[in-house]
Amino acid sequence: MSAIVYGPYSPVVSAGDFIFVSGQLGHTDPATGGKNEGIVSQTGQCLENMQALLTSMNASLDDVVKTTVFLKNADDFSKMNETYAQYFTGKKPARSTIVVSLLNPDMLIEIECVAYRP
Repeated sequence: MSAIVYGPYSPVVSAGDFIFVSGQLGHTDPATGGKNEGIVSQTGQCLENMQALLTSMNASLDDVVKTTVFLKNADDFSKMNETYAQYFTGKKPARSTIVVSLLNPDMLIEIECVAYRP
């Protein structure tokens, strides 16, 4: 997977035993360029993107210790949470969820994370 990068930043970097994944978006499928509609598909795409970037650093979602979810609409929280829970089935990372105005009107969610891999 190649991450879609929208600005002057790295999609993933390591610093010692920590891996930082920049906010992943779900409104576009990087493999096809197609649009994802709805919070369930966008949440899944964010987490698939995150998983691919972690894999590129020899890590996985099991190594994630903290996520931050930026949600456009508070009414989407329940559906986002159900989809999110399908990806974090073992140890659950700490998480913050913030309702924000996202840059693109098609974006419903953005998720970033920190992983720890000693």
